[in-house]
Amino acid sequence: MIRSFDYDEAAHRLDIRFVSGRLYSYLDVPERVAEAMRRATSKGGFFNRRIRDRYRFVRR
Repeated sequence: MIRSFDYDEAAHRLDIRFVSGRLYSYLDVPERVAEAMRRATSKGGFFNRRIRDRYRFVRR
């Protein structure tokens, strides 16, 4: 589901590239949430539970 992701600490933005190739930027994501995603065994499961439908996003 998730190919890669990166977190911009200064902007509190989580950029996620999906296996489809689409890139989304999730806004106002706390650093603790991004760190928890880094530690998660299943990035896709974490995304579905803790990020999807909880944060505003823009497709890039």
